[in-house]
Amino acid sequence: MVKLLFILPLLMCLGWYLYLLQNNWSLRQGKKGFIYIIAFNIVIALVLTLLLLATHR
Repeated sequence: MVKLLFILPLLMCLGWYLYLLQNNWSLRQGKKGFIYIIAFNIVIALVLTLLLLATHR
């Protein structure tokens, strides 16, 4: 399951992109949303990495 976690940010960015298209906003206007999505997923990856290291798996 951990191997497939790279799909989560891709799906979230795709969803944000579709939201921007639906509301006629440019990518420049939605740049902050992409940054938040990427930062959120980096935090998730770091937490999961720390949990894996803590459990020695």
